[in-house]
Amino acid sequence: MRIALVAASLDILGGQGVQAQALARALVADGHEVVFVPVNPRFPRGLHSVRSAPYLRTILNEALYLPTLHRLRNVDVVHIFSASYWSFLLAPAPALLAARVLGKRVVLNYHSGEAEDHLARWGAAVHPWLRLADEIVVPSEYLCAVFARFGYRAHTIRNVVDTSHFRYRDRAVMRPRLVSTRNLEPYYRVDNTVEAFALVKGHYPEATLAIAGRGSEETRLRRLVASLAVDGVRFVGRVEPAAMPGLYDGADIFVNSSVVDNQPLSILEAFAAGLPVVSTGTGDIAAMVRHAETGLLVPSGDPAALAKAVMTLLEHPDRARRMAARARQDVGDHTWARVRDQWAAVYEGTCV
Repeated sequence: MRIALVAASLDILGGQGVQAQALARALVADGHEVVFVPVNPRFPRGLHSVRSAPYLRTILNEALYLPTLHRLRNVDVVHIFSASYWSFLLAPAPALLAARVLGKRVVLNYHSGEAEDHLARWGAAVHPWLRLADEIVVPSEYLCAVFARFGYRAHTIRNVVDTSHFRYRDRAVMRPRLVSTRNLEPYYRVDNTVEAFALVKGHYPEATLAIAGRGSEETRLRRLVASLAVDGVRFVGRVEPAAMPGLYDGADIFVNSSVVDNQPLSILEAFAAGLPVVSTGTGDIAAMVRHAETGLLVPSGDPAALAKAVMTLLEHPDRARRMAARARQDVGDHTWARVRDQWAAVYEGTCV
């Protein structure tokens, strides 16, 4: 089949872009033709500085993005990745309309953990667009239930992770080397991870925390680290997907503090690398990380509980290794081999 993937390129490093690239590789390997249409086309030379001007950036991005939708006329299926709010209106909505006008089969692949608020509060700004999709696909039963509450049938197809890219390491010695790989945005609450780390540091002076990612919270987080007078925190910055396995391999515990989420790829990658996981249970995470079986769950907004869970793993390394081993088995359900037939049915219109 000829399949168009409309999604963010890796110039915006995030879960949807990484997922789109993984799907593109798998589809091409299976013999399909893939046309990738980035919702964030690169700006012409000389206009790169516009990226730092919010409104001008949006105007220029749309002016470059909308004309590229003519590429949809030569495909069989248009697969559109989607987030929520303004992002939905600026990128998926025009692609939905263009695909429908061109008479193509349209698949909306919605990923945002903010779906319930988006569907409830944006009303007329979102529902007409959703009705243009032939199929709505979400990565979790959590999001499937959200869409059902608003009268939409959605199919659940799990996110894909290529486990061959990650070296599973059995941590025979559990060291206080923590890693966070969420972008530095408010809903990921990396500040709670930093505060939890400061508490861990009081018991384990040799502890370290690697913070990967970029975002609007970076300056505030650096100030928080300074105000806590805690050493051992390293801001890694943007980490390309090819370098992510090495980052995980150098850590012993994965920590996540998000308050809005769905099915984060970062947790699946941590599972694949054998990292014991401590996380809040927001969105679909409570289904991914089964408490005390494949990781430890803590309440949102509670750095003390986060620190206590981390220290529990450090104090009981055998228990931590057993959880990591069970999590590695679970991540097998997120391989391309497990979801290939589901995507084929969605593309062909034979799913039930």
